[in-house]
Amino acid sequence: MTKLSLCMIVKNEEQNLPQCLDSVKNVVDEMIVMDTGSTDRTVEIAKQFGATVPFFAWCNDFAIARNVALEYVTGDWVLVLDADELLNNKVVEQLKEAIENPDSLVVNLVRHEIGASQSPYSLVSRLFRKHPEIKFSRPYHAMIDDSVTELLKKENHWKIAELPAVSMFHYGYTPGAIASLDKYTRAQKAMEGFLEKHPTDAYTCSKLGALYLQVEQEKKGIKLLKQGLKSNLADTHVLFELHYHLANAYTRQQNYENAIKHYQKAIEQKIMGPLKLGAYNNLGVVLQGIGDLKKAAEVYGITIQIDAGFVTGYYNLAMTYSQMGRFGDSVNVYEKLLSLSPTYAPAHQNLGVVLFKLGKLAESSQAFKEAINLYEAQDCHKEAQKLRESLKELGIWEE
Repeated sequence: MTKLSLCMIVKNEEQNLPQCLDSVKNVVDEMIVMDTGSTDRTVEIAKQFGATVPFFAWCNDFAIARNVALEYVTGDWVLVLDADELLNNKVVEQLKEAIENPDSLVVNLVRHEIGASQSPYSLVSRLFRKHPEIKFSRPYHAMIDDSVTELLKKENHWKIAELPAVSMFHYGYTPGAIASLDKYTRAQKAMEGFLEKHPTDAYTCSKLGALYLQVEQEKKGIKLLKQGLKSNLADTHVLFELHYHLANAYTRQQNYENAIKHYQKAIEQKIMGPLKLGAYNNLGVVLQGIGDLKKAAEVYGITIQIDAGFVTGYYNLAMTYSQMGRFGDSVNVYEKLLSLSPTYAPAHQNLGVVLFKLGKLAESSQAFKEAINLYEAQDCHKEAQKLRESLKELGIWEE
């Protein structure tokens, strides 16, 4: 049987580490959890799970740290996780089957980005054969892709596979996780240093360009994203990200023509459908904003065809149907959404509006009451009060 090793680097992760290791404890044959200077219970927790816990003095370079951790791996295959990630146990059998293929070198995994404001899925090269020439590169966003590309030039019999099901859940984009780390500053410093030495690196142009947009340095972000496109060195996944982030920038500038063009170019890339959800959804938002409701509805429809659980797609589609006067269709979509996410207060509120327009006053009143109760339960008291006042003005609210 193929031996699978977990390989991690950690620092002060006592809050996240137990759940992470629990998700893989019955899947991997060994755990390498390299500590880079924890002052909490991280090391103790890792040892409780039976992990080997070497120490590495942090040097501000993720690639170097990950490569040192790899030296401790004794398995045939390596699974890399961060402490804020969980393995989806529903895909374990598919994962094990994938690594038994003698021709596979890397199995790319779909990661669900919990709390991400844009794309809910990403593709990561975190499962790979233990090969002496596979190493991590880049000080931030460390990855094995560069070494794999070089290896395939010499040993072209290897195959790169993709596991289409969601394999990992990543919680690093939740507001609390981002607020607790000086994430952007560290990332910016590391990537700027790398880009000085590698100015045509499309991947770094994409990541750093997107970061500039996040910290509202729009001109720098757009310039860098265009620089990445001009390099002609990007693969399809990086091309998608360059066009996608550029479209987001143009949307913020209200340059809708260019935004639509780049969303469409992103969508044209030959990558898995779930990875395009953000581009489809944002394209729908732009089309809806400029009044092209028919095309917006079509685009939102594609999002829920790709992912039947994509709540944002249902919400936007229901709102678009309502704008089009298709109130019956809007009600159906809201009801589907609420079957997936019963505590989505704005959906209850908007459903109440549509039912009111249809003259279904009792059902409308119930939807509004449900929305107010949820707003209160979720400490959104201003929203609850605002809705109450609006309903009183309409004469359809009684305390």
